[in-house]
This record gives sequence, C-alpha cells and structure tokens, in this order.
Amino acid sequence: MSSSGDDYIISRQKKIERKKKILTVVGLVSFLGSTVFGLANLAQQKQQPQTSNASNVSLESTLQKQAQGYELVLKREPNNQVALEKLSVARLHLKDTKGAIELMEKLVKLHPERKDYKVVLEQVKQQQDKSDR
Repeated sequence: MSSSGDDYIISRQKKIERKKKILTVVGLVSFLGSTVFGLANLAQQKQQPQTSNASNVSLESTLQKQAQGYELVLKREPNNQVALEKLSVARLHLKDTKGAIELMEKLVKLHPERKDYKVVLEQVKQQQDKSDR
C-alpha cells in the first residue's frame, strides 16, 4: 500500500506542477499581450498629433492657394464682391487680420446698404483691439 500511496502522491504532484506551468505560461502571455497593446496605444497616440499638425499645414496651404486665386480675380476685377468676401474670410483664417479689415472696409464702401458687412467689420476690429492689448 505504501508503494501505491507513494505513486498517487507523485502522480498528484506532477499534475500540480503541470497546472502551475500552464498557469505561469498563461500569465506570461497575458502580461506580454497587455504590454504590447499598451505600447501600441501609446504609439498610436504619438502619431495622432503629427497627423493633426499635417492637416493644419494642409488646411493652411489650401487657404493660401485660395487666397492667391481670389487675389488674381481682384487684379482683373478690383471690385468683385464675391472675391473680396472670400479673400477676407481666408485672410481671417490665416490670421492676417489687417489684410482682412482692409478688404472689409472696401466692401463696406462699395456696398453701404449691406449692414452685415459693417457688423462683421466692427467685430473684427474689436477682436483685433483685444488681441493688440
């Protein structure tokens, strides 16, 4: 009986050791997997601001191209209402407030009946005064 009891204990210990090894492997795989996902998430977050910067550069270059197009139209037709409006908006987006104000003043002179031009001009001038302070 003692031999049979010893065999049982040895067999039981081997099963326990096998289960420990399996649990250790599963734990290591889980740890490594979570680490890889964490690093992947970190890498993705680092790339997003670069993408944002690229889109800002793209937007700015698009606005500059549009502004150049409207400037060409204004060389041929200096009083073109649509070109004056669009160029003033583009300059505002490009942070050229002084250039936008000049165009808006011209619009107000050409179209004194348009109260919206006057209102926008005053708002832009107020914003410029606040930023100059």
